Amino acid sequence: MLENQISGTIIGCAIDIHRQLGPGLLESAYQACRYYELCQKGLSVEREKPMPIVYKEVKLDHGYRMDLLVENRVVVELKTVEMLTDVHTAQLLSYLNLGNYRLGLLFNFHGKVRKQGIMRLFY
Repeated sequence: MLENQISGTIIGCAIDIHRQLGPGLLESAYQACRYYELCQKGLSVEREKPMPIVYKEVKLDHGYRMDLLVENRVVVELKTVEMLTDVHTAQLLSYLNLGNYRLGLLFNFHGKVRKQGIMRLFY
């Protein structure tokens, strides 16, 4: 499955979850629902995947964790904030860089309309 197909499924699940639950829940609640939905669709999903920093050939576990990694190809970060900022984008870009992934999706479940809180990032 290609990144674009995977991301289409991920976005579709996000829209369904947002329609059913609406905004305002904790990030962890949306993450659990997203994990469930993607697994139900037959996708391989890892939750809270550790993201070590490799510095001069030494792996440093510095506490970074991706919200979801789908099919070992697409990084998914979930937020429930008033507005996405450059810090959120930088976090996702860092995960893409550190893990050598090409596509990341950043979701903000705070808003009333789901499609306004989706950002696709390529690295």
